[in-house]
Amino acid sequence: MTEVPLIPREVLFGNPRYLSPRLSPDGRLLAYVAPDQGVLNVWIRTVGENDDRVLTRDRDRGVRSYFWAPDGTRILYLQDSGGNENWRLYGVSLADGSVQDYTPFENVQTQVIQRDRHRRDELLIAMNLDNPQAHDIYCLNLQNGALEKRAENPGNVLGWVADSHFDVRAALAATEDGGMALWYRDSAQAQWQTLQTWGMEDSLNSSPSHFSRDGQTLFMMDSQGLNTTALVALDLATQTRTVLAADPDYDLSQLFVHPDTYAVQAVCFTRAREEWQVLDPAVADDFAFLKAFAAGDFQVMNRDDADTIWLVAYDFDNAPLHYYAYDRQQQTMTFLFAHQPALADYTLAHMEPIQLQASDGLPLQGYITFPPGMPCEKLPLVLNVHGGPWWRDTWGYSAEAQWLANRGYACLQLNFRGSTGYGKDFLNAGDREWGGKMHQDLLDAVDWAVAQGWVDPQRVAIYGGSYGGYAALVGATFTPDRFCCAVDMVGPSSLLTLIASFPPYWSAMLDNFKRRVGDPDTEPEFLQSRSPLFFVDQIQIPLLIAQGANDPRVTLQEAEQIVAALQAKGLDHEYLLFEDEGHGLAKPDNRMRFYAAVEAFLARCLGGRAQEIAL
Repeated sequence: MTEVPLIPREVLFGNPRYLSPRLSPDGRLLAYVAPDQGVLNVWIRTVGENDDRVLTRDRDRGVRSYFWAPDGTRILYLQDSGGNENWRLYGVSLADGSVQDYTPFENVQTQVIQRDRHRRDELLIAMNLDNPQAHDIYCLNLQNGALEKRAENPGNVLGWVADSHFDVRAALAATEDGGMALWYRDSAQAQWQTLQTWGMEDSLNSSPSHFSRDGQTLFMMDSQGLNTTALVALDLATQTRTVLAADPDYDLSQLFVHPDTYAVQAVCFTRAREEWQVLDPAVADDFAFLKAFAAGDFQVMNRDDADTIWLVAYDFDNAPLHYYAYDRQQQTMTFLFAHQPALADYTLAHMEPIQLQASDGLPLQGYITFPPGMPCEKLPLVLNVHGGPWWRDTWGYSAEAQWLANRGYACLQLNFRGSTGYGKDFLNAGDREWGGKMHQDLLDAVDWAVAQGWVDPQRVAIYGGSYGGYAALVGATFTPDRFCCAVDMVGPSSLLTLIASFPPYWSAMLDNFKRRVGDPDTEPEFLQSRSPLFFVDQIQIPLLIAQGANDPRVTLQEAEQIVAALQAKGLDHEYLLFEDEGHGLAKPDNRMRFYAAVEAFLARCLGGRAQEIAL
């Protein structure tokens, strides 16, 4: 057995060296995210030169979401305060570095809805400015900051789609039965009509995507009449639906859309790994070249207006993300940078896709990562449960999987029932199964790993954030004999208080959520029976709980109430409260504090390796 060197937590969870490159519309400049004085900001350089300079000057949470203005004269980015998710939209001028706050409104959330390279001075955004519960659509003039309301939300619209003229002509509206309705109008002056409805069984798999350039066709992600989400083109004149791409077992996960014609050129299905299907022959050679170029899964991040240079990211399971500039005419690749070059100095583990059956026969898929240099026998295991729960784990570089494997643990990531990507039957099998069959799937996966001889059943931890944090609390309360410790990051402890404290702009989704999880108005006893808070007496294992004080989704109450119950019972626990964070940890110092504490906690409970904590 060869013990590999410890990968420092700063390398795994500190700020990346480079991230998210984006070409300017004219292809002359390259923007990217990198640290400046320890905080992530947007930098720019001239393509082919070494004249890098920092553009944004954030000194708090860092810039994580940005894009070029259509005219290439400024960078636009979203930022909230302390993790409260009340995003504001800012613009930074390339000419003089001046910053404009386009949405200077308190307690208002801004969403970017649509941008078009041909509408150089405009952007469509949504804000809950007039009603905290509903986002209306505004056209923002990027030159003078003027806002013009283009569509008013009656209260149940979850998403909007505009045509190439920025006329809002389609909307996704929630219905009282937990389903969704597709609203449509011929013009911005016409009345809305219901074009199609989706029942609750299709509600998380179906939605409008975008109009064709001429506005006569609406492209949709649609599972109606199918088990999986397909790409469907709806002819608005004849109401004819044409399935353009579908897979019998996996949902459509990404679209590659031409920014001029709005045609869908390729689609991605995330099976065990991402696989692209080309629809437009014009890009067939490009996608064939990109697939053959490297062993990782690739994604085209953006392209210049001339469509000659594409920025491409490659995701590997045992290496950092690599970014390239791809010249379509020459079919050549220019390496830009890796997201964390220091990872190249360490031995990383492979992430292996797995398949198994739940105890009721439902097929399950996921991934396992083993410690490099160690035999896969009787290992301690960390069951790392994803959030959502309407989400899924995917193959590729995972800092947490690498961290756990490097410390000597097998890391098991299961896409339990209720996860997305495997069709609506699999997703809907999770309805009303929080703390029920969804949890049993996790236990079945652990049993399967034990049966392979890989895992020591006496050394299993359960860990996760958001829904994964809830699952960790369920493991500690409902099945404490199956785990030796649990780590909860921003997980709800009571489904009753979780639903009662949702942010106001989630109100349109409540009917769907209540039908999928449980209704506190009509069945509080059921929700109580699935809430760890009411079963603290059953805890027999150490718990570590972490919470962001400003979390608008899973509020501070969820952590405080179960910590109070643990304190009252004198149970073994640790509690980390991050006063300047929300639903997750944006600041590197907070990430260092969290992962250092979890690492020491796991070492105490499972016996793995730990990096010394600097004093």
